[in-house]
Amino acid sequence: MKLELRGITKTFGAFVANDAIDLVVEPGEIHSLLGENGAGKSTLMNVLYGLYRPDGGEIVLDDVPVSFSDPGDAMAAGIGMVHQHFMLVPVFTVAENVVLGHEPTKGGLLDLAAARKLVREISARFGFELDPDALVENLPVGAQQRVEIIKALSRRAEVLVLDEPTAVLTPHETDELMTIMRQLRDEGTSIVFITHKLREVKAVSDRITVIRRGRVVGEADPSADQAELASLMVGRQVSLAQDKAPAAPGDIALEVSDLQVTDEAGMRTLDGVSFEVHHGEVLAIAGVQGNGQTELSEALLGLQETVHGSALLEGRELVGRSTKQILDAGIGFVPEDRTHDALVADFSVAENLVLDQHDRAPFGSALAMSRRAVQQNADTLIPEFDVRTGSSAAAVSTLSGGNQQKVVMARALNRELALLIASQPTRGVDVGSIEFLHRRILDERDKGTPVIIVSTELDEVTQLADRIAVMYRGQILGIVPGDEDRDVLGLMMAGYTAEAAREAVASGARTTDSQLADEGEIV
Repeated sequence: MKLELRGITKTFGAFVANDAIDLVVEPGEIHSLLGENGAGKSTLMNVLYGLYRPDGGEIVLDDVPVSFSDPGDAMAAGIGMVHQHFMLVPVFTVAENVVLGHEPTKGGLLDLAAARKLVREISARFGFELDPDALVENLPVGAQQRVEIIKALSRRAEVLVLDEPTAVLTPHETDELMTIMRQLRDEGTSIVFITHKLREVKAVSDRITVIRRGRVVGEADPSADQAELASLMVGRQVSLAQDKAPAAPGDIALEVSDLQVTDEAGMRTLDGVSFEVHHGEVLAIAGVQGNGQTELSEALLGLQETVHGSALLEGRELVGRSTKQILDAGIGFVPEDRTHDALVADFSVAENLVLDQHDRAPFGSALAMSRRAVQQNADTLIPEFDVRTGSSAAAVSTLSGGNQQKVVMARALNRELALLIASQPTRGVDVGSIEFLHRRILDERDKGTPVIIVSTELDEVTQLADRIAVMYRGQILGIVPGDEDRDVLGLMMAGYTAEAAREAVASGARTTDSQLADEGEIV
């Protein structure tokens, strides 16, 4: 199916989200829509999918103009969409989610056998290996994304829109998704790939269209270098690597000793972790997601229930204290999942910027918030962090994922910090904003603040870290310098000790995990 968008315009009040956008997607191609956060990419696709009605322009499928009043019309016409934030019912099974809205029936009742058969057929076709009876809430993020793809394919989608599909995926899951995309393309499905990750665009695209501030500013070939694509996205030259001054570490600020976390099933997810963080240094926690990094950061914030061991911040014990007490001690925290753990969707942007300080001066007290102080804070931080929003009073849920992440980072950095802990600090953020946020993290280090970052992105780790602690199966395998060889880091993430990894690299060995880590770079 050939898709054409002709002069699509969409406004929200005085804000022009899409300004006369033209786009052509040929049958059986992967067409990447590249742009920074808030550029209008998702809005354009929401128009295509019938979630928004355009204020101007038309949608043309195989040379026939069409109009959609809702997503049902779009799906009936062969348009499928996988949203950045999945549209799944967690307590339903895979099969129930796939057929939701177009349920097969038998004798007036839901035909679950037919639903299971549908899931198995599509899974077998693409090697998804999904159990139709598995509860969605028990699936990892990558598997949930496959459920969304099966949903679209079960409705015979000929044009599939993937909106920031790798924002929450591990490097391994990203690699698998790209294999799936190529297979879909080879079978004739047209794919619109919305992203801001330059490396992924170059790896999988047939054509690239760049949008900036609601307008198409150019097309590019996948062979274009990353610096060229970045400048086209942002409208200026972008440094893809930070000019980082050598660290000047001071005294020990945080001392973690034999930290252990046990989950509800009695399994030890953090097993005897010990390390130190000095004033004026960045310690990066690296590893394939699911090896204890989440439990470590949450244990330090008082978010895990069963914790043993010690974590001394300036000699004061954190283990056993409440999350509020820990935050009030001057810890800035960026959770890895902004949607569930960092933001209140229905609260305004201004309110989300003071969530952890709303009852403290100057923003308020135990009795009331100062609306004036909250507004002044928003008026300062929104332009400083380039948060793209029509109003500070807008619900934070109306922002793009990258702009939501800027709100979380702005809140964490907008205070005097005794310690900064940032998990996936630039997840879903475009290359220009990554440059800015990395600079702010390094500025915090240079002020003498101890910093812990947790990241699955090797570029981020190597650009920011003064030292790198590699985690594997709930333990720290070793702590190495920030300039450690990338292949050594990759092997350590696969379970090698630092010494064994260095010996293996010296002899020319690499592992699939190391190669996957390379694929997971930020840009």
